[in-house]
Amino acid sequence: MASEWIRELLTGIGRGLLQPLLYYGILLAAFVGWRRVKRERRSFHIRVYDWFHESKFFWRSGLGVGLLLSLLTVVVGVVVPPDGGLLLFYVTALLGLTLQMRLLSPAYTLGLTMLAVAVFTKYEKTKPFFSVYFPKLQETNGASFAVLLALLLLAEAWLILRNGAEGTSPQLAKSKRGLVVGEHWTERLWLVPVLLPIPDGSISSPFWWWPLFPAGDGSYSFLLVPFLLGFSQRVQGMHPHTSIQLAGQRVLRLAVVVGALAVASYWYHSLVIVAAAVSLFGREWIAFWQHTQDQAQPPYFAKRAHGLVILGILPDSKAEKMALKIGEIIVRVNGTPVKTEEEFYEALQHNRAYCKLEVLDENGEIRFVQGALYEDEHHELGLLFVRDREKWTSEAV
Repeated sequence: MASEWIRELLTGIGRGLLQPLLYYGILLAAFVGWRRVKRERRSFHIRVYDWFHESKFFWRSGLGVGLLLSLLTVVVGVVVPPDGGLLLFYVTALLGLTLQMRLLSPAYTLGLTMLAVAVFTKYEKTKPFFSVYFPKLQETNGASFAVLLALLLLAEAWLILRNGAEGTSPQLAKSKRGLVVGEHWTERLWLVPVLLPIPDGSISSPFWWWPLFPAGDGSYSFLLVPFLLGFSQRVQGMHPHTSIQLAGQRVLRLAVVVGALAVASYWYHSLVIVAAAVSLFGREWIAFWQHTQDQAQPPYFAKRAHGLVILGILPDSKAEKMALKIGEIIVRVNGTPVKTEEEFYEALQHNRAYCKLEVLDENGEIRFVQGALYEDEHHELGLLFVRDREKWTSEAV
């Protein structure tokens, strides 16, 4: 019995490595990085992060989440038939072609798949199509999909809270009043591989209660499914860390609501459609509300009457080593008040071997940052600021 389980687990993992969705995600993450680099160079004539910045996040964190979800799905017995997984692949691939990473949230990919199973497989005009190309799709137990949706939403919320705000990309943009302001973009694509039981295999249920949501004839195998979880957000009116953390908390609350509906759908099957609809429209409402709240605020990264706000910091630069942070306001440089980029670098020239910065942090408290400078390093601190409109326009052209 144990040897059969081990063999099926290893076979499922091996088959997972052959899933085209895995390699589709790798290419998609690389393309998102290439597109981000183009935006950064258009704003600053340099890239802030390398092309593989998003690819690093693709492999990070999600693997551990996938292991945890695999244990939960196997223990609970969330069985998904192959046709259900195939339909999910097509939905994910089509949404990925939009290049909108937020549409790869499980609320959209799995939510739309669940609605297709619940509606289109029974609708007379679309029923023949699904009967031919997805003949076993009707065997899908909606409660299994609902539980899986809730678990993946929890994973999305955790990933957003953990590293959604890490390494956001600074850009220049125009405000509603036509002024040049700064903004931050985050685009994430996480790989979350989940080992799922699928029907028609060589192992049987080890416990009387497994699987909780049965499908097939009672024999099972495993398949490692490379779920792609996407997230994107554009922040102009708030500090990016604050805005993205707020989004993660809202997704977490949505996941709890969908989870409650998923559990209840085991007894009331009609709640499967409710869970899918709530996740779909709830996630869209979160994105809309985040954007509305952000636009209602004055631009966070804009020119100030006193001081120079830090829009971006280049990795491994002198500014990063000096522990300067995005959103802080440099008030004085070597004792000289500054409010423009030109004044900032002119003040650095006053002491070519040492610099002392007076900085306002997010709480409005003053702190002093100082450090030694080597020859010509005063031109290469690695700080990015909001530029004048004429200068940005001419360089962008």
